[in-house]
Amino acid sequence: MILNLIKNTYVHQRFFIYISVIAALFLVSFWFPIVYNVAWFLVTILAVLFVGDIYVLFSVKKGVNARRILTEKFSNSDENPVPITVKNNYKFTIEVKIIDELPSQFQKRDFVHIANLNPFENYNFEYEVKPVERGEYHFGKLNIYVSSPLRIVARRFKFQEHEMVAVYPSYIQMKKYEFLAMSNRLTEFGLKKIRRIGHTLEFEQIKNYIAGDDVRTINWKATAKRSQLMVNQFQDEKSQPIYSIIDLGRVMKMPFEKLKLLDYAINSTLAFSNIALRKNDKAGLLTFAKKVDTIIAASNKKTHLNTINEALYNITTKYTDSDFGYLYALIKRKITQRSLLILYTNFEHISSLKRQLPFLQAISKYHLLVVVFFENTELDNLITENAADIQTIYHKTIAEKFAFEKRLIVKELESHGIYGILTKPKNLTVNVINKYLEFKAKGFI
Repeated sequence: MILNLIKNTYVHQRFFIYISVIAALFLVSFWFPIVYNVAWFLVTILAVLFVGDIYVLFSVKKGVNARRILTEKFSNSDENPVPITVKNNYKFTIEVKIIDELPSQFQKRDFVHIANLNPFENYNFEYEVKPVERGEYHFGKLNIYVSSPLRIVARRFKFQEHEMVAVYPSYIQMKKYEFLAMSNRLTEFGLKKIRRIGHTLEFEQIKNYIAGDDVRTINWKATAKRSQLMVNQFQDEKSQPIYSIIDLGRVMKMPFEKLKLLDYAINSTLAFSNIALRKNDKAGLLTFAKKVDTIIAASNKKTHLNTINEALYNITTKYTDSDFGYLYALIKRKITQRSLLILYTNFEHISSLKRQLPFLQAISKYHLLVVVFFENTELDNLITENAADIQTIYHKTIAEKFAFEKRLIVKELESHGIYGILTKPKNLTVNVINKYLEFKAKGFI
């Protein structure tokens, strides 16, 4: 009991003010001796109040109740609310100082929230945290320091030690862009949707044969029953396979606004896969570096988005150069049906693209390939900076050269029949979704 009292008793900041005043009176007493007795009287009063304050605070076993309310998972790169509720069980007004021990990933050691609570009052507030890495985040103790109106000592209460929250790819961003799947606004811009008749496995109807129909589609049973030529008519499958392919090589390790390119790609993949599934397409996932790390076949099952989300949670950047030749061989072997492939990677120079261009061309012969790579937004500040000296002019010229090469990469891809998206990292998700919806509206997929 005594040990517990000693461990949980802290001196209030105001106590030091009282001590400072008394010390000043003792100092003054060297010149005015009458003040000496006043100072000792105040010492006695302070000692009595000190003991009395401890008694008042420890007279109630559970002076306060507090709870930190955590969700099962946090959304990466988004503001996540953390509500806290505190109840005062004392019969008098108290001051509470709330110190929450945040996970080490946030590198925040100065979290303090102070409030005054009336007798038996419930107090609720929330703060926000923004994780920039996926993984497990461990919260420490929720510390509540309670002071009486005297503000001489404070009693500490501890709650909810060692709680863990998993940080997943941005499901907040996924929900944010969900409305695009329900919108048909692209048709307002004059894009006409054309139904194309093909020879896929999706049967549409049996109709009378007319000149020009493929004789290989004649339905002989229906012809025998109707005594006239009848043919099977097919239409393009409504559910098209769409794969997000993420490069796990070292080029995706580069951070922008504290978030790595890999995490931008992961957040975009989750949001884009959700849109594709809502558009009745089949979403799949493939990650690679030297070898393929993860492959999830395209599907439109209700639980498929959760499968993709769990796979995205566990992937990490590799520190090697990615093997696009191996990627081409695997796609040729594993993805046999024509599909839309969204490839998230990064090229800083035109020479790095040309090394991989033969493999990208080979992939684009069988699939609709979109190469997504990133603008270096750090160069924008350098380009717009006013040049005040020769060194700044030199840096600005080099920055403009790098920015020009990025645009040149887009032209190089287009000249070989490959679609390219050059985007700022923060605009990645919306640009990918818009390109997908554009392809849907134009009937490319």
